[in-house]
Amino acid sequence: MEGKINKQLKKVLKKIVKEAHEPLAVADAKLGGVIKEKLNLSCIHSPVVNELMRGIRSQMDGLIPGVEPREMSAMCLGLAHSLSRYRLKFSADKVDTMIVQAISLLDDLDKELNNYIMRCREWYGWHFPELGKIISDNLTYCKCLQKVGDRRNYASATLSEFLPEEVEAEVKAAAEISMGTEVSEEDICNILHLCTQVIEISEYRTQLYEYLQNRMMAIAPNVTVMVGELVGARLIAHAGSLLNLAKHAASTVQILGAEKALFRALKSRRDTPKYGLIYHASLVGQSSPKHKGKISRMLAAKTVLAIRYDAFGEDSSSAMGVENRAKLEARLRTLEDRGIRKISGTGKALAKTEKYEHKSEVKTYDPSGDSTLPTCSKKRKIEQVDKEGEVTEKKAKKAKIKVKVEEEEEEEVVLVEEETSTKKKKKKDKKKHIKEEPVSEEEPCTSTAIPSLEKKKKKKKKKDIED
Repeated sequence: MEGKINKQLKKVLKKIVKEAHEPLAVADAKLGGVIKEKLNLSCIHSPVVNELMRGIRSQMDGLIPGVEPREMSAMCLGLAHSLSRYRLKFSADKVDTMIVQAISLLDDLDKELNNYIMRCREWYGWHFPELGKIISDNLTYCKCLQKVGDRRNYASATLSEFLPEEVEAEVKAAAEISMGTEVSEEDICNILHLCTQVIEISEYRTQLYEYLQNRMMAIAPNVTVMVGELVGARLIAHAGSLLNLAKHAASTVQILGAEKALFRALKSRRDTPKYGLIYHASLVGQSSPKHKGKISRMLAAKTVLAIRYDAFGEDSSSAMGVENRAKLEARLRTLEDRGIRKISGTGKALAKTEKYEHKSEVKTYDPSGDSTLPTCSKKRKIEQVDKEGEVTEKKAKKAKIKVKVEEEEEEEVVLVEEETSTKKKKKKDKKKHIKEEPVSEEEPCTSTAIPSLEKKKKKKKKKDIED
């Protein structure tokens, strides 16, 4: 199978070398190459040789005399099993199916125990309700109940094997003044039967837990050292087998068990979960809340290495797991101490804390909080002031322009009135001159010269107004 020459095969081939005149038919090409190198014997490997080997295996009964067919079939079956085990590197000790079944049964037993104990406390609480408040441990509660039964028997009973002296005295005192109802003997018998069931199941659970610890140390010792028996068994059960778990990546192992939360986060585009079943490992529990995600990522990476070493490695020691766990614990200590220690050359120097000095500040009263008017920011105030200034400037300019126009209009009206009055006077003067004296040739030229000057003045004023 490994392409190596056995001692028996070597002896046989040395005898054949002297008498062989033809090449040797070999089923494995690697083995043929080794024979050719060491014994200088020519070998042949082809499909025809494979068919020839198959014919020899099928006719083995006739070729080897003195062997019964029953023995031959048993030999063939044993050889097939051993070859398949060798090829798969399968070990009967490394059966992870037992771990899957054991952890599933352990979880079922925990659920049943919780239901039974809850029912027992509620049932017996009608008769002696004070006992449930005094004794918190479920197993001791059931053992005391099984030994005593009716609450009237507590005064004469001795519970020193289950309870300390102070608690025993408290129970006896509470039994005398209990406010519970009276129950019949038949009811007490049924309650006691339930108590025996609880005690038996709890004892079987401890036995099953010890079995699970032993199987985990035999099959996956490094994983057990890294994350513990229960978490390692739950990871194997969730993946189906140790080989399936070894095929997973570290990121998958980290969130294994939180698939619903992962797909919900991907669907709603929120933060994905940082841990799944690995959250219950002791290293993650020791870390502070802000370092849990970082520690779970590092623990998942080291756990995957331990899983692959346990699944495919031939060595069954837990040295690698112990080494990796020590590294993770050291890393956790550095993370926890990072706030206390400062980063220096060695990384060990403590941070120097400054002396606290109280700095008092005298605060004055701010009257701005009294006003109910809506306040605006400084930028908006400045903008408003600038805009108001611009608006007032524009209004002032418009007002000045209007005043100028009105003044010019008033001046025009005054000039027109003056012109009309001068015309009337001139007409009167003309009439007087006509009556008294004949009109001279120089007068009309003066009358015609005055309106021409006035026209020029009007034109100049209109141009000024337009400008």
